[in-house]
Amino acid sequence: MAEDQKTLRDVKVGETAVVARLKGEGAVKRRIMDMGITKGTKVYVRKVAPLGDPIEVTVRGFELSLRKDEAENVIVG
Repeated sequence: MAEDQKTLRDVKVGETAVVARLKGEGAVKRRIMDMGITKGTKVYVRKVAPLGDPIEVTVRGFELSLRKDEAENVIVG
């Protein structure tokens, strides 16, 4: 991963980010897309568990929990 690419895992609690693209392939990418996280979608980070996993986000009016490895596949701008 390039140094200048920020992932959803890097977004702080209380911040909103816009999805630039998804990386990964197969079932992992499909699962993320099925949750409504697609290019151009705004994602608000609500909470992060004490050990950093999972991350609770709001997407399209729904609250979701993502694992760290899933959040690393979401590149934000």
